[in-house]
Amino acid sequence: MDSVGTLPPDALSRAVVEIEKHVSGAGWDQPAQLFALVPTAELLRAEPQLAAELGAEDASQPLTPVAQGELPGGVDDENLADTLGRIEWPDGVAGCALAIERIVLPAAAESGLSSVESDADLARLAGSDPRRHEVRMVAAVLRDGDRFGAVRLRAHDEDSAVLTGADLVPTLCEVLSLTFEPSAGSRSGEGPGVDGVSDDEEKRP
Repeated sequence: MDSVGTLPPDALSRAVVEIEKHVSGAGWDQPAQLFALVPTAELLRAEPQLAAELGAEDASQPLTPVAQGELPGGVDDENLADTLGRIEWPDGVAGCALAIERIVLPAAAESGLSSVESDADLARLAGSDPRRHEVRMVAAVLRDGDRFGAVRLRAHDEDSAVLTGADLVPTLCEVLSLTFEPSAGSRSGEGPGVDGVSDDEEKRP
């Protein structure tokens, strides 16, 4: 596969916007979804049939998102980091992205929940707090360290209101970068399939 260095500077941001629009098209209350980011030109050269199935008819979009399905093990921060830390991407995968929904509270509200011990109680209290904001975050990273994110608020569910930026979701991006660490990786036979594509490939966003 071509190196990440051959990608245009806006390749990652364009992929994030594409993924965010695709996921948002299915509405809210969705599970976390993981995507491999594969250089489109190389996908067209090596796997033209797969590229066609994913909707990558040409290389106008430099990176093709390949859906890996729902993440197992829950999506709280501890389980998420553990799950992602066991993933090892094939060399042909230039980056990856994660779409996940979260409930965000103001700092004052969060401080009032510091004494809650149970995760279930914490989720219940946060979900019933009138000051909460439900958000969908898309975080993406490349092997070379580039990062980009997008955030959509459920209360302002319009494409024009989506926030984007390189430093928008730093924690999620940091966790995603674990999947490209040399020490990370699943046992042989687990994780994404060839070129980061699972056996149940989904259509490209």
